[in-house]
Amino acid sequence: MLDRSKAPDFKIPSSIEFPTPIQRTLPNGVHLYFIPTPEIDAVKLEISSTINESSNNKLLVPYFALEMVTEGTNTKDAAQLDDFFDTYASEVETESGFENHGLSILTTKKHFDKVLPVFRELLTEATFPEKELSKRKKQKALSIHINRDKNSHRASQLFRRALFGENHPFGQIAEEKDVDAVSHEDLIDFYKEDLWTNSEIFLTGNLDESQMNDIMREIGNIPVDFFPNPAINLPNQNQGKLIEEKEKSVQSSIRIGCHLIPKSHPDYFKLNLMNTILGGYFGSRLIKNIREDKGHTYGIYSSIGGLRHTDYWVVMADVIKEHGEAVIDEVYKEIDKLKYEPVSAHELEVVRNYMVGKLLSQFSSGFELIGRFKSIHQAGLDFGFYQQHLEYILRATPEDIMEVSNKYLLREKMVEVIVG
Repeated sequence: MLDRSKAPDFKIPSSIEFPTPIQRTLPNGVHLYFIPTPEIDAVKLEISSTINESSNNKLLVPYFALEMVTEGTNTKDAAQLDDFFDTYASEVETESGFENHGLSILTTKKHFDKVLPVFRELLTEATFPEKELSKRKKQKALSIHINRDKNSHRASQLFRRALFGENHPFGQIAEEKDVDAVSHEDLIDFYKEDLWTNSEIFLTGNLDESQMNDIMREIGNIPVDFFPNPAINLPNQNQGKLIEEKEKSVQSSIRIGCHLIPKSHPDYFKLNLMNTILGGYFGSRLIKNIREDKGHTYGIYSSIGGLRHTDYWVVMADVIKEHGEAVIDEVYKEIDKLKYEPVSAHELEVVRNYMVGKLLSQFSSGFELIGRFKSIHQAGLDFGFYQQHLEYILRATPEDIMEVSNKYLLREKMVEVIVG
C-alpha cells in the first residue's frame, strides 16, 4: 500500500534516453530529420536555412522576405491564404535569426495532405505585393523609431555592435534609411537566389510512409544552394566603456560581456555551471547581491548566447540610473569571488539540482525534442551533448568554477555598455 503521507525519495537521474531522429535525403540534397510522435496527431515541419554572410543583400531584405511570404502567391492572395490555413487549423511561422532563417507549418495529421502543397507554394511562389510591402515598411520604420528610445533595446544593439564589429552582420544596427532602401526587386532577388541555402528539414508528428513520400515529392524539388560554412574567429578586444546618455531616463540599461567558446569545447559545461551560479537563475549571486541586498534593480541576469561556431556571454540589467557604475563594480566583485573563493558544497548542490531539473524539463514533448536536436545539430553536435551535460553537472567541482572564471572572465577583454 502506497503511503501518501510521505514524499517520494528524491533521486537525480544519471542518464537521459533520446530517440534517434530518422534521417532521409530529399532529391535536391536537403537532409530531413524526423522524430515520430505516434501518440500525437499534430505535425510540425520546419525548413531552416543558413544565412549566407557573403551575399550582398541589403540589411533588412531577409527580414521583409520572410515576413511577406504569406502575403500572396501565384495562385492565392493573402486573404485566401489566411482563410485556407484557418480552415485547416494550421499555423505558418517564420524564423529570422542571426545565422538561420526559415519557415514552418504546424498542422494535423488529418489535414497534412491538403496543407503541404499550399505550404510548398510559399517556398517558391510568393509574390511580395507592392502595397503590402509599403505597409510593412511603414510599420518597421515606426518600430525602429520606438525601439531606439528603449534603453534596453538600444543597449543590446550597442553591445552586439561592439562585440562583433559594425561590419559584421551580427553587429549591424538597422535604421529608417535601411527600411527605405528595400525594394520589391530586392525581395524577389533574395527569394530566388539566397533564401534556401544549406537547407535542412526538421519534422515531428504522427506521419505514415505515404505522407513521408509526399514531403520527399513536394519539397524535394525546390532549388537549394549549398556552400561551405567555415568557422570564424571572433577575438575579444578591449572596447572601453560605451556610454549613451539620456537625460530624461530614470533607469540605465547595462550590458557586460565577451566572446566565449563553441559548445564542443571541453570547458563549455564548466562555463555553463559558472554562469548559472553567477546570474543564470533567480537564486543567483547577482540577484542576491544587486537586487535583494542593495535594491539597485528588479532583475539582473547573465546568460550564454548560442551561435553555431562560438558562443558569447552577457550580463543584462536595468538599474536605477545613479547606481549604474556601482552595479558594474558589484558584477566584477562577484566574478572575483568565483575566481578566488571556492563555491560551498551547499550552493553547488542547490545549483546542481536546479540545472538537472531544468535540463530534463526541456524534453517533455516531441516538438521540444526536435527543437533541442536542431539547436545542437546546427552546432555540429548530437543528442549526446545533453547526456554529457548531465554527467558533468553530477560530477562538477568548485575548482572547475574557479578555473573557467579565471580563464575566460577577464575584465580587460569585456565589452561594457550603459544606456540611460
